Amino acid sequence: MGLPKNNRLRHHKSFQSVYKKGERYYSSQLVMHSLFGINKNCQIIPTQFGISISQKISKKAIVRNYLKRQIKSVIRVFLPKIVSGYQIVIVVKKQIQGCQYSILLREIKELLINAKIVHGY
Repeated sequence: MGLPKNNRLRHHKSFQSVYKKGERYYSSQLVMHSLFGINKNCQIIPTQFGISISQKISKKAIVRNYLKRQIKSVIRVFLPKIVSGYQIVIVVKKQIQGCQYSILLREIKELLINAKIVHGY
């Protein structure tokens, strides 16, 4: 099960603006780019997520899609606690080969806390 439609970052221009204007946060397996955004009507948008996995990680789409599904499930855990208005792109590093769900959970939580995107931290 993926993310809700209003929580997905879908357009190439959106990804590029987050890469260029956003702040970066690093962990051993992931890089998170975050950008606080307001839409054209000056309203705060729901937080949107995008996931970027290069073919350098694996040539097999099965492996890349498996990693995307794991990351999306971790995001769904934190979605109710996340502040609205952010556009976030999570980039997977090459060291992620054989990474377990618990490690992804811990690293994404640390990245969200470092970026001050999670309520209560």
